[in-house]
Amino acid sequence: MLFLILAILCSSSLALILKQGHVKNSNTVLLINANYLTASSIALIFVIFKYGFHYSLNSILFGLVLGLLFVSTFILYSKAISQAGTALATVSARLSILIPVILSIIYFGESPDLKMLMGFLLALITLYLFYLSLKNHTNNPGTGNKYIYLFLLLVGIGFVDFAMKMFEHNFPKEEKGVFVFTIFFAAFIYTTTYLKIKKIKFDKGTYRLGLLLGIPNVFAIHFLLAALSELPAIIVFPIQNIGVIVITAIAANLIWKEKINLYGKIAIAVGIAAILLLKL
Repeated sequence: MLFLILAILCSSSLALILKQGHVKNSNTVLLINANYLTASSIALIFVIFKYGFHYSLNSILFGLVLGLLFVSTFILYSKAISQAGTALATVSARLSILIPVILSIIYFGESPDLKMLMGFLLALITLYLFYLSLKNHTNNPGTGNKYIYLFLLLVGIGFVDFAMKMFEHNFPKEEKGVFVFTIFFAAFIYTTTYLKIKKIKFDKGTYRLGLLLGIPNVFAIHFLLAALSELPAIIVFPIQNIGVIVITAIAANLIWKEKINLYGKIAIAVGIAAILLLKL
């Protein structure tokens, strides 16, 4: 149970650190660049001391492509948090399970049962409630853009999750260490290149916050895998998702006085129900 609690805390930390970066008006790409420096360093340590240097050209190429997708979804997550609030962004990120479920049905021929279909329906209702929450939020213009960030975040993280499933299905597990390192290091190179091209000014405070961000980013995955080795997935996934949503919503309210209107609260409740149906 300890690993599950640690996984929840690490995943919650991601959203809260990104929110803190927004509060401090930090440059998102600089923040993410530092995050991937930490993440790739820790991933390399895992390769050296745990996984070993097992790789193939295809897994390296796959990791290079995924690195770009990782950067894009992290930027979307940051934008969604700043525009729509921490709680709704976190629900959208967690609701991304909808995408790998749909793609698994298409790609692997899995058949949806009644529970999954109900989950799909609730997911669509949640997205509509997102829109209503933002539309009816006082002093919150530009609802369409904020809603698009939430939707793109859901799709982006969903494709990342499905890509990881594709790796598990098509590549030897011995290559996982180098594969994960390739993703993080490629993301670091991509963001470094962007910073150089745009000549973005270096800021020590932002970079320190980003280096901190990389720690829960890496360990959230490892603690989740450790939790799954001790507990059934039917227990781990629902508790993890609900725990992250509740903790981030409460913390954002306590720290930054982030308010959620009635539609937002209903969206969180319906979103949790959808996640439970899709994960169980």
